[in-house]
Amino acid sequence: MRITQRSLAVTSLQGLNRNMDAISKLQAQLTSGKTINKPSDDPTGTNAAMQTRQELAGAVQYARNISDGLGQLDATDSALRSMINQVQRVRDLTVQASNAGAQSPASRSAVQVEVVGLRQSLIGLANTTVQGQPLFGGVTSGSAAYDTTGVYQGFGGTSTVPVIPVTRQVSEEDSIRVDITGPEAFGETRPAMTDADGRTVPATRDLFTLVADIADHAVSDPDALAGDLRDLDLALDRMTKAAADIGSRTNRIETAKQVNADLQLSLTSRSADIENVDLAKTIMNLTMQQTGYEAALGATAKAIQPTLLDFLR
Repeated sequence: MRITQRSLAVTSLQGLNRNMDAISKLQAQLTSGKTINKPSDDPTGTNAAMQTRQELAGAVQYARNISDGLGQLDATDSALRSMINQVQRVRDLTVQASNAGAQSPASRSAVQVEVVGLRQSLIGLANTTVQGQPLFGGVTSGSAAYDTTGVYQGFGGTSTVPVIPVTRQVSEEDSIRVDITGPEAFGETRPAMTDADGRTVPATRDLFTLVADIADHAVSDPDALAGDLRDLDLALDRMTKAAADIGSRTNRIETAKQVNADLQLSLTSRSADIENVDLAKTIMNLTMQQTGYEAALGATAKAIQPTLLDFLR
């Protein structure tokens, strides 16, 4: 086969262009720090990188949900514990006022004043809000779970309206409830009624009605305080169980937070393995390509010597 001067020149130029393309690609990788600068660089790697980025974006959103839910649960736990401490003080005052022979009218009035003040404080804590949403109001659109008289203004959790849980999605498979309604934590005031089986259901009092009754009975009817004390113990037990429930959910969401952090670390590492350039290896490859290119230039210059005819043209 006859090799012409033209074919030799074309072949040499094609080889030089391939070397230049390789050098250009390596320089682009060093400049961007990425092995994939456009899909054609690595179609398979591009698909894997996009999937990893999507998973990482989902994990970041779950982390936001976890942070929001954890903040709400922490605020609920703090409010409940403060209320439990105050209800225990109400209990101490109730026991004190029930000692009919040892209390003077002035002492009973002092107990009444303190219990009334504690009731107002309890209502204030029950109206604790996070981002404008009352913690104990269920899914209400209002700004308070209870009005100033202690009447429930929220939505859900009563005998007529079931609980509508507020949840946060903390992973692809798991969601955690982050709220508790006022009636669940503090009881519900309702009259005695007859159930579907004909049985009588006794009347109940919520925490705020009960504390109001204690303040009234401390002065007007000390004998009624024994029944109030029993109901107050039930209210304390209900609030303690609510706090334990919130604590259990907090543990779950903190576990989800750690799992999410580990997942983000794993996905970030995977993304780096797919996309990030190996600096030392890339610099070495670039040096080798440049050396090869210079050698090819030298060899081409010797193989294709210009003639007098080239200058005459």
